Amino acid sequence: MIETYAYARAGLLGNPSDGYFGKTISLLVRNFRARVLLYPSARLEIRPAKADLPVFDNLDDLYNSTRWRGYYGGIRIVQALIVRFLDYCKEKRIDLPERNFTLEYESTVPLRLGMGGSSAIITAALRALMQYYSIEIPVPIQANLVLETETRELGVSAGLQDRVIQAYGGVVYMDFNEELMKQQGYGRYESLDPALLGRLYVAYRTSLSEGTELFHNNVRERWRRGEPLVVEAMKTWASFAEQGREALLAGDRRRLHELINANFDLRTKLYEIGEGNLEMIHAARECGVSANFAGSGGAIVGLYESDEQFDQLTGALGKIGVAVIRPKIA
Repeated sequence: MIETYAYARAGLLGNPSDGYFGKTISLLVRNFRARVLLYPSARLEIRPAKADLPVFDNLDDLYNSTRWRGYYGGIRIVQALIVRFLDYCKEKRIDLPERNFTLEYESTVPLRLGMGGSSAIITAALRALMQYYSIEIPVPIQANLVLETETRELGVSAGLQDRVIQAYGGVVYMDFNEELMKQQGYGRYESLDPALLGRLYVAYRTSLSEGTELFHNNVRERWRRGEPLVVEAMKTWASFAEQGREALLAGDRRRLHELINANFDLRTKLYEIGEGNLEMIHAARECGVSANFAGSGGAIVGLYESDEQFDQLTGALGKIGVAVIRPKIA
């Protein structure tokens, strides 16, 4: 039996420029994980997890489960990965033996909060398939395959950031330079020492989420049309990540606080931010910490400077249905 894992993630700086040839800094959040079991069987089977089962206690349970999990479970993304994995093997002329399997998955990653829940399941499943068939795939290509599973197979709008940090782990500075991406198919990825982050928190809504898809609206189309506001915003977000890397290496936490806040503030100029997300950001900043979206909404990340401040943050956000954790990175 093969058992593999992948973890949640939080984008610290540069998000959402990763899908626009920008730069980002992201970190793994090992407090939450996707787990995959894969073992030989007579027939090929993907077993449903709880999120896939259309069985509910009552109407309220159906409503709350749907608002929290969305309309789809993990079977479709695992199936899409297997299709993309087979295409990759054909492209590389890798002959796979006739060996069926059963794949089971489960996940503790909070759903629809922009913490990479779907890509964690796909990453863990890809690792299991690689082990099962004894195939080695370069780490940056693994991230590409996970992204292509969602973009090519499922038509989801997404960038590489989540998939890169889940493939590499730790803390990674990512440069998605357009020329480099076209030349080699992936960006330049630099692992940073997680200790450089110091006191860091992640907070996420425990009530019904708004869903990350609300935050992708028409920005990509505006960017493709060359709208100056959008183009310049992507360049600015990329510069925040670049400056953040320099601040991390220099130990300049004051500058990091400024950049984290500026990253979110710029987002409000392009995206429609829901009241619940604004409330979370404002409540956190009133405690004196920095706050930025960890992804596309529903979770935030930032720096704090003392245990007392962390306790204050936990109390303030708890009142509005938001949990606060110290992320386990390494």
